[in-house]
Amino acid sequence: MAHPRSALLNVMTAAAQKAARRMVRDFGEVENLQVSKKGPADFVSIADKKAEETLVKELQKARPDYGFILEENDAIEGKDSSNTWVIDPLDGTTNFLHGIPHFAISIALVRDNEPHAGVVYNPVTDEMFWAEKGQGAYLNGRRLRVSARGHLSECLFATGLPFLGVDKDRERFLQRIDAVTSVSAGVRRFGSAALDLAYVAAARFDGFWESGLHAWDMAAGVVLVREAGGFVTDMDGKRRMLENGSIVAATDKMHPSLLKLIK
Repeated sequence: MAHPRSALLNVMTAAAQKAARRMVRDFGEVENLQVSKKGPADFVSIADKKAEETLVKELQKARPDYGFILEENDAIEGKDSSNTWVIDPLDGTTNFLHGIPHFAISIALVRDNEPHAGVVYNPVTDEMFWAEKGQGAYLNGRRLRVSARGHLSECLFATGLPFLGVDKDRERFLQRIDAVTSVSAGVRRFGSAALDLAYVAAARFDGFWESGLHAWDMAAGVVLVREAGGFVTDMDGKRRMLENGSIVAATDKMHPSLLKLIK
């Protein structure tokens, strides 16, 4: 039986669906843009901004006092200082740009500095991942649990590649990949941190790690993984993911091993 969503989650999923409609249309146009003079990059930044405008408008209508932390614009102060929306309107921009149907809208509510509710929506596959603190994690209406795989050799992990020129730790990144690949069933790099985390919650991946992220890349995913019974820390094993931009999310069984491998 499908679990009834709270009023808060209804607001979040409705906003995601509204922003998604145009995004799917735009995604259909990407192929035509590959050859245009203007180039697809400008087009994607427009798709990003339009989606963000829709999300802000819908969420403000429903919760007028909440503030926003946004990828495309400056933060918006809210009257209610304990509730903040943290939004990535299009996570997986490079995929979108290349016509690859793996990207998501990510909406989190951070309450008193803790991720409280999260929605990650892939509009092309129509997969809506949602979770709220203490209420469990769901995909469309189905309850999610992290995987029960108990041996590293069976586990599939995900990570994100540092962008060119951003990561001074390229060497360390390659060492981590090497360490995890040599003992596991493999490492995937799908290009959307929000979906990587949702996939950990859905038992598709057994764990995910990345550094150099922003709060909007992971806030919604953190709630999903925790509510599906997984464990999330930063790379120091602490809970400061949103501040320091590093994250290790895995099943409760695999988290210690993954943390040790990437250390």
